Order: sequence, then C-alpha cells, then structure tokens
Amino acid sequence: MPDVVIRKFGLSVEEVFHEGGEPSPTPLVRAAAMAVIQNPFAGRYEPDIEGFMDDLKPLGIQLAERLVATLGGVENVQGYGKGAIVGGAGELEHGALWHVPGGYAMREVLGNAMAIVPSTKKVGAPGTRLDVPVTHINASYVRSHFDAMEVGMNDSPRANELLLVLVMTSGPRIHARVGGLKADAILGKDGLR
Repeated sequence: MPDVVIRKFGLSVEEVFHEGGEPSPTPLVRAAAMAVIQNPFAGRYEPDIEGFMDDLKPLGIQLAERLVATLGGVENVQGYGKGAIVGGAGELEHGALWHVPGGYAMREVLGNAMAIVPSTKKVGAPGTRLDVPVTHINASYVRSHFDAMEVGMNDSPRANELLLVLVMTSGPRIHARVGGLKADAILGKDGLR
C-alpha cells in the first residue's frame, strides 16, 4: 500500500467551565488531534483500498498518545470519538479507512476502553467543519457523556487530502442532568452498559 504522507498536524483544546449554570471548579476538557494527509486514492476509483488501514495504524497511535498527553494522562480520559473529512477528489469510503486505525489506536493507548468509538465522516472543501460525536470510553449508554466537538482546519482538506481526527474528553458535559446510566454505575462488560 502507499506511504502515509503527512502535510501537517493540528491540536485543538477547549476548557468549558459552564453552560449557563454555576461555573464548575474543574472544567470539561475537550481535545482534538488532527492530521492532514495525502489521499493516495484521490481522483480515481480504486477497488482495493482496505490495506491502507494498516498503514494508518501508527498515525492513529501517534494522535491518541498526543491526546492522552494533552489531557494529562490516561486516568483523565472519559470520552472519545473519531472522524474524517475527505477532500473533493476523494470519496466517502476513503474516510471510512479511519474507522479501524483511529478507533483501535485509542483503545490500545487507553488500555481498557470497552465502548465502540463513535464516528462521522464527510466529503468537503478546505475549511469544512465536522462535528465529531463523543461517548463514554467504557459504556456507550452513559448519557452525561453524549457530546460532540466541532473540528476543522482553514486550509484543509485540499482536494487530494484526508483530514483525520481523534477526540478525547475529560468528563461529562458541564451541568449534565438528563438522567440515564451514570458513569459510576457502569458494568463494563460489553461496552454498552
């Protein structure tokens, strides 16, 4: 398969203290690590693309490690998600190549994460924004951790590029109060509950 050609990295960090209620003494931290890479399949239909997922695995690990360092260690990570924006000369399926290397990288770096990593992807022009969904790392039904982070880069992706994203968060939404499974009640057996 082709080499992974990186044009640039990006890191975006948000610290949220309140959403209209009393400020929290500890902010929710949302962080996104991004990589803009050349799309080796841009401009043509290639029937056999699956092997490129293996080539992306080291990049997934690198981005996941950057996020863990940004959040101050594995013990500070409670939520995650992933996404991809495909440049205009590519196709949506090229963004799907990020599912395995992005998701498994975060699980590997975090150690014991059980939940499926939520994902989104789209085709877009430079400057396109993407809302990356987030759920709890060990149980997808923990409502307090249903969240999203908007990401993007002003010059990316160019037509022949992919913008690949991993997101991690430090906890629930600020002022979460819509009930459901609580994080301290997770059974952690199947990644759902």
